[in-house]
Formats: sequence, C-alpha cells, structure tokens
Amino acid sequence: MNYRDIHYELWAAVGPQDALLVVDLQNDFMPGGALPVPEGDTIVGGVNAVMELFSAARLPVVFTQDWHPAGHGSFASAHEGRKPFDPCVAEGLGPVLWPDHCVQGTWGADFHQDLKEGFAQAIIRKGYHGHIDSYSGIYENDRKTPTGLDGYLRERLVRRLFLCGLALDYCVFFTAADALNRGYEVYVILDLTRAVAAPEDSVSHALETLTTAGAGFIHSRVLGLRTP
Repeated sequence: MNYRDIHYELWAAVGPQDALLVVDLQNDFMPGGALPVPEGDTIVGGVNAVMELFSAARLPVVFTQDWHPAGHGSFASAHEGRKPFDPCVAEGLGPVLWPDHCVQGTWGADFHQDLKEGFAQAIIRKGYHGHIDSYSGIYENDRKTPTGLDGYLRERLVRRLFLCGLALDYCVFFTAADALNRGYEVYVILDLTRAVAAPEDSVSHALETLTTAGAGFIHSRVLGLRTP
C-alpha cells in the first residue's frame, strides 16, 4: 500500500471527546538534527493551524517528546564497536541502534522553534528508561510500561484521536496502533506527517497495518469545528 491507495475522509468536524496528539516535533528529527526525517520541518506551520482549531474548541492538545538519558541503550554509542543503524534485537530495543538523539536537556530534545508550544495542555515524555526505547506515545517498547498518555486521555473523556507529527512509519504509526488497541477511534492527519521511509517497505507496512486495524486518514484542510 502507498499514499495513492489511501482513502481520505472528506470532512471531519471536531468536538467533545476529541483530542489532537502532536508526535515528537523535536529538533533532532528535523533537517540538521541527529536523526532527521526528510522535510520534517515543513509540517510545523500546518500543525500550528490545527492546534489553533482544537484550542478554539477547548479540546485537548497533547505533545509527545522523546526524552532519552545520556548513554541510552538504544544508542549505538552505548555499545562498544557498534555503529548507528546496526541491527539490534533485545527486549525493549531495536530493530536497529540509533545515533544519540533527543538527549534530556539538549537542543536536540527541544521542540522546533516555530512550534507554538503554548497550545499544549500536556506533554508526555517517553524513552526516559535507560534500557527501554519508546516509539509509541502510549507504551514503551517493552509493550507493558505505560507512558501515562492513555490515563490522561481517559481522564479527559477522549474517545477520538487525531494524530500528526514525526515520523509516520515509526512513532506516529506505533502510537496510532496502540491507540486503536486501547479502543480509541483514530485519524492520522496525513499531510501533517512525514516518513523516514527506511527500510524500503516501512511506509507501506504502516499504512496497510493501520488501515486494516481501522484507522482513518484525513487532510488537515477538511478539519472543521462541530456546530451546536
């Protein structure tokens, strides 16, 4: 499956029990960062506009943020003789080792300077356990350690999630898949994501898996406010 195979919703009106989740719009995932997603910076303006829409409706806007300690087990530098993108299969880690990225308190972990952070009602940090990575915003990669996002959304009575951010085939994908498994209705705002596209089939796998699991796809231009 590729982008041209996607069925897009023609319209979506956001209202009560909806929330916007902005995934990992951090410097290290932008061009010039340690682990850049191609064109990752080009979606920031559109994300700001959608956040403004949700905020106008007084709906939750939540950020996720990779927040690794120095020497994290997912970093190639933590393993003698290994280099970034070498295969790695270990509980909570893999499938590859990464360059050092999104280290706590560094510029790389900060959100992009043009992202309007004031819209965020909550920031969920993930990947801060030294030997467990985290792609999903809901569970760490051991698949059993919660980040706290699910509990927050349930306290806010959220039932439908709209996702945007980086990267489509990694953190957006895993977050969307976990949200579907937790019973949320999920829409990916596809024009406000960008993909790593590595390995070669990562995008097609993400799109096909999410489609099969019941996710919807939408373009930001067709989002609107629900009228009474």
